[in-house]
Amino acid sequence: MATLTQQLTETPEAPKIEAPVQKIWTDEAFIALPDDGHHYEVVNGELIDVGNSGALHGYVCSILMILLGGYIRIHKLGAMFDSSTAFKMKNGNKRSPDISFFAKERLQGLTELPSGFLEGAPDLAVEVLSPGNTVEEIDEKIAEYFENGARLVWVISPTQHYILVYRSTQEPDRLLKSADSLDGEDVVPGFTLPVADLFQKLSF
Repeated sequence: MATLTQQLTETPEAPKIEAPVQKIWTDEAFIALPDDGHHYEVVNGELIDVGNSGALHGYVCSILMILLGGYIRIHKLGAMFDSSTAFKMKNGNKRSPDISFFAKERLQGLTELPSGFLEGAPDLAVEVLSPGNTVEEIDEKIAEYFENGARLVWVISPTQHYILVYRSTQEPDRLLKSADSLDGEDVVPGFTLPVADLFQKLSF
C-alpha cells in the first residue's frame, strides 16, 4: 500500500483519449450521398457542406453557362460541367467549381463520360462568389486547381461586378470590370464576352 507521501507526489495517469475515427470518403460513398438539397465537397478527409446559393449567383452562373457552353459546343472544344460535378484531386479532395471546362485533348479515347469522377482539375475553373465565401477558402481552391492541371481560373463577383483572371496561384493576372471583355485566351480559343453582359439589370 502506498504511503501518504507517495499518494500525494505520484502523478495520476492521464486518461487515454482515443483519436476520432476519420471516415474515408471513397468515390462510391461520396457519389451515393442522398440528394438532400445540399452541395458538398470533400476537403482534407472531411465532408464540407458548401451551402446553397441565392438567385443572383445562380443567374450569373446560368448566363455564363449558356454563352460559354454554346460556344464550346459549336466549336467542339471539349465538355462543360455545372456545380454538381466534382473533380478528384491528387490529395483525395473532391472539388466542385461553379462552372468547369475540360478540353477535348484531355478526353481523348472516351466516347462517353464516366458516371464517376474525372481525375484532376478542369482546364478552366470558374468560381462565382457567394456572401458566405471567405478569401482563404477561395485562395485554397485556386491553389488546388492549378496544382491539379487547371490552366485558367475566373473568380466572378456578382455584387461588385468584377472578374479576377488567374493564370497561376500567385496573384490575378487581370482585374476585369464592366467596360472590359472576358476572353478564353488559349484555353477556350476565340471566346470573348463583354463583362457587362454578365451583370445586366433585368429588363422584362
